[in-house]
Amino acid sequence: MKRRLLPRLVLAAAVALVGAATWFYTGGRHQGPGVVHSTPVPASVALARREPIPGSKQILFGDLHVHTTFSVDAFARALPFLQGEGVHPPADACDFARFCSGLDFFALTDHAEGLTPAHWSESKDSIRQCNAVAGDPSSPDLVAFVGWEWTQVGLTPETHYGHKNVIFRSTAEVSLPSRPISAGGTVGKAMRDNRDPRVYAIPLLDPGGRQAYLDFAESQSELMAVPACPEGLAERDMPVACHETAITPRDLFAKLRDWGFESMVIPHGTTWGLYTPAGTTWEKQLTPDQSDPGLQYLFEIYSGHGNSEEVRSWEAVTPEGTCPEPTSQYEPCCWRAGEIIRQRCKESPDVCERRVLDARSKYLASGYAGHLSVPGATVADWKDCGQCRDCFLPAFNYRPGGSAQSVLALAKQPFGFLASSDNHTARPGTGYKEYARRSMTETAGPRDEVWAARLASPLPSKGPARAIDPKDPGVTPLQAFDFERQASFFLTGGLVAVHSEGKTRDAIWDALNRREVYGTSGPRILLWFDLVSPASVPMGSVVTVTSTPRFAVRALGSRVELPGCPSLGQDGPSAERIERLCRGECHHPGDTRRRITRIEVVRVRPQRSRDEAIAGLVADPWKVLLCPEGEGSCRVEFDDPEFQPSARDAIYYVRAIEEPSLAVNAAGVRCERDVAGSCTRVNPCYGDTRTPAADNCLAATEERAWSSPIYAQVR
Repeated sequence: MKRRLLPRLVLAAAVALVGAATWFYTGGRHQGPGVVHSTPVPASVALARREPIPGSKQILFGDLHVHTTFSVDAFARALPFLQGEGVHPPADACDFARFCSGLDFFALTDHAEGLTPAHWSESKDSIRQCNAVAGDPSSPDLVAFVGWEWTQVGLTPETHYGHKNVIFRSTAEVSLPSRPISAGGTVGKAMRDNRDPRVYAIPLLDPGGRQAYLDFAESQSELMAVPACPEGLAERDMPVACHETAITPRDLFAKLRDWGFESMVIPHGTTWGLYTPAGTTWEKQLTPDQSDPGLQYLFEIYSGHGNSEEVRSWEAVTPEGTCPEPTSQYEPCCWRAGEIIRQRCKESPDVCERRVLDARSKYLASGYAGHLSVPGATVADWKDCGQCRDCFLPAFNYRPGGSAQSVLALAKQPFGFLASSDNHTARPGTGYKEYARRSMTETAGPRDEVWAARLASPLPSKGPARAIDPKDPGVTPLQAFDFERQASFFLTGGLVAVHSEGKTRDAIWDALNRREVYGTSGPRILLWFDLVSPASVPMGSVVTVTSTPRFAVRALGSRVELPGCPSLGQDGPSAERIERLCRGECHHPGDTRRRITRIEVVRVRPQRSRDEAIAGLVADPWKVLLCPEGEGSCRVEFDDPEFQPSARDAIYYVRAIEEPSLAVNAAGVRCERDVAGSCTRVNPCYGDTRTPAADNCLAATEERAWSSPIYAQVR
């Protein structure tokens, strides 16, 4: 009897175990697009936000770079073990832009590498819903555009092209591609092929967040089930439900031209060294083979990932592939790797020097994972290496070869300048107030030390420098990329501003198309920049100049924000929804304006031959024009008497600089410096619990607006 009973008990236990496991690991739900709130902003709120602009054109503010949790990295960031808030689908982006940040327009740009056919369809439908409740079509409270991000990462300067947003003029189904077009490569593989067996342990380790993890797993399963598109077919001949890839910008432009829909391609993150290989420049992207001025004519100069404006003559690696010496304004991280080893070395000076040189070489060989090449090195050990010390809020591990000034000096085509957020919690226009660092920037990290250990692969805590294979670093993505140190450099987002002849979709698009556009670091600064003699043209123009050019600039500082949110009335979103989206604060402008202290003029003389050094062609600032104290606006004029005698083209743009104010992460790793300016000690702003959630890491900075350039050509 007992012999018969035992197998039955074992079988029953096995069935029960399988049943329990099946229950525990099933039930993942498809992440839908959410529901857009059904009413527009109350007329009184819209009126209070409006800027009284004289003349026929309005200045409208928007954000053309926004991710929802339809992006794989955004969904992962939303999970409980990373202190996530939960999903933020496309409907949240619409409601945030409308009720929290008070934008005039925005675009949805989720990563194409992670968009399934269902999510692409739902994104388009959500944007149409957003526009449907915007009120009078001739003056809607919000205009929403749709697009995606082409997210390319190369492991070498020769193969790296970076990230670009693709945005479409129309939202009609017949005027949009059937599929988003991804970049594939390193990022695409990471987003589409997540097979780490450790993920199955996460729901067991955190049962309270079980549903969120199952939903993420369902999203990954849906993504991996999409087959690759067949090669060699025209766009309209491919299946709708397949994953399409364009390996280079040339391929992307060709596919967009094949569709034939009106669109624009906006490069961004061009100096962000988290993934951009040291030594990368933009020169190869301006060749006829890899550029398309009819599609790519705007350049994102600033985002929540930092400033990409300024060129510098220092470099992270020499053209010969060796580690350059530091300067007073920059210490290469390869050099810092050697100094960390030097401080540890207890051997003879000769032995230590060999180890120092070896550490510099190993760092460079490790590419984006160079921070792992020195075992046991901490954020404090790296100090402020890789950072531009005299740049305004620079992108992390700054790569000057991708800067806007470098692109202008290469002078292959005209670009207009704009800024946006690159936010990953469906929050377009986060720079209206400097608060809630964990929600309004990309700051994220494990929720405690236990989860920090669980999310990491074991690493040696000491020993000599070692080379890490960038193709297979052997660690988790959170470790492979230097997100721990990056957390000190995430900022609230910038804004794009257009001089528009109306508030309609077409008027906004036309302003972008003619490059009559500028960017701000977040505040709603008003800016005009015009050539007034010998011709009269606005920013973004290309003009032949036959005499001494004269320019006019006018700027008004942003309105100081009132605390809290304006009343949205009984028809507005619930208090709970506003709290979840806006985190207690909305765009709520008062009557007082911040002062514009000065106008800085930058002049770039385009390169005539490749042997002209790029940095030597950029005069920054070329002129500094102080603004009168106590006045509500700043008006200045200037000319260039050197233009005609030089007999060479020149490009001019201006920065309007606001009086100092506090901003999130404005001091980076918060260095203490010696008399020579070197960083001696840091106080990082971590993404995990080492920095309290209530600490917004505020520091003083001078917010600003960048005009689009005016391109003056000699006859």
